[in-house]
Amino acid sequence: MKTNTLSLNERRLLAVLAPLGTADAASLGNALGASPDAVVQYAGLLAENGGLARVERVVDTTYALTDEGRRYALDGLPERQLLELIGERLLMADLKAHPLASIGIGWLRRKGWVAIRDGTVERVGNAPEGDDERALSRQPLTDGPGLRGLIRRGLVTEQETVGYRIAITPAGRARVEDGLDLREEIGTISHEMLLTGEWRGAPLRRYRADRLPRRVVPGKIHPYQRLLDEMRRILVEMGFVEMGGDLIQPGFWNFDALFQPQDHPAREMQDTFYIGGEAGLPEGWERIRAMHEHGGETTSIGWGGTWEQGKARQQVLRTHLTPLSVRHLAAHTAPPVKAFAIGRVFRREAIDPTHLPEFEQVEGIVMDEGVTFSHLLGFLREFYHRLGFTRVRFRPGYFPYTEPSVEPEVFVEELGWVELGGAGVFREEVTAPLGIGCPVLAWGLGASRLAMLRLGLKDLRQLYRSDIDWCRESPISQIERRR
Repeated sequence: MKTNTLSLNERRLLAVLAPLGTADAASLGNALGASPDAVVQYAGLLAENGGLARVERVVDTTYALTDEGRRYALDGLPERQLLELIGERLLMADLKAHPLASIGIGWLRRKGWVAIRDGTVERVGNAPEGDDERALSRQPLTDGPGLRGLIRRGLVTEQETVGYRIAITPAGRARVEDGLDLREEIGTISHEMLLTGEWRGAPLRRYRADRLPRRVVPGKIHPYQRLLDEMRRILVEMGFVEMGGDLIQPGFWNFDALFQPQDHPAREMQDTFYIGGEAGLPEGWERIRAMHEHGGETTSIGWGGTWEQGKARQQVLRTHLTPLSVRHLAAHTAPPVKAFAIGRVFRREAIDPTHLPEFEQVEGIVMDEGVTFSHLLGFLREFYHRLGFTRVRFRPGYFPYTEPSVEPEVFVEELGWVELGGAGVFREEVTAPLGIGCPVLAWGLGASRLAMLRLGLKDLRQLYRSDIDWCRESPISQIERRR
């Protein structure tokens, strides 16, 4: 490596260090007009680039008396002061009256200077000066016998100061002997320098294009949360408003209002998390009962049998987000309505790479005069296209509360067609008891499965792990593929 490949600061450091041989970073900083940290950085580069210097980390330990320690350095340790008060013997009651009794009595017994018999404290032996007392009297304080005990008692503080010593190596001396150009370098050629030609003889600052900058690892939003935020933004851009709702829902809204029969397998304990206690029923619950038992005022015949209030009052961890949709519709019966929800749902699932007992869904509804099944397919296709899935298709499906029903699928290289949820038009048995006379389009999509496809994951559990390396490597932004 030639001298001119060194920066000016590195060459200046070599020039100052050569006659000294070795020096601390602070004194070198004073000579160079730079901070000690900057000097250490220059020396580190010299060490890397040809071993021209050597950097040694030096730890200096200093000790200082605390306020309490300074008092005892003048007056003696509490146990020594109490021993002088005791003389040969003293009543314990009188000794306890001393301000230092709570501290000193224990140390008197620990050091074996006294014995306590029948309420009297008696002196034992000569009580020679100990290592801790000698350490307390040393000025300045130095490490040695007794000092550790003073530190543990809070009478002395210990402080470590980290410094650096820098030494020039034989290779560094040889570089100095070859000659160092210490002229000020020019980093930017000005207009005047071009006009005068001054730049031709000036030393230009050299830049190394082969050195990568230090990697910066900033704080980032979790990749899964970024995707959920992206879905939320897309739906808002499409004119939807976000719905809210509780994680715990009455069975009435989670099942009954959706025309799901009370003996449906999804309501069994092995599929649903039930919560203790009962919920109240909303106003108009009788219309839901009538719909289940005989179809109410519609042409439906319902499910027959007897609808039980007790089952409707049972509380569950919501198994889907559709109860948020029907509650929103019950409160907003006049068209138009365009609403969505993104949230966690719960089901009794065995944990494996593609199933978890809790995961996220994306729910949406559109209620308006004249909307049709074709509009539903258009909304879903647009949503998936904005997420970057260019090939979307729909397969017929079945759900208790929608008819017609479909299952949207997207095409993914290496996987083929992947099903991502369910959608359909709410049945009259759902909308009529709510007093809604317009068609309602509805869908519930698996956000977690979407995330697996977008993020290239094969294990659903990866979305919920605190994997710092994965978060760091995940790109902050992804280019969205459009139609």
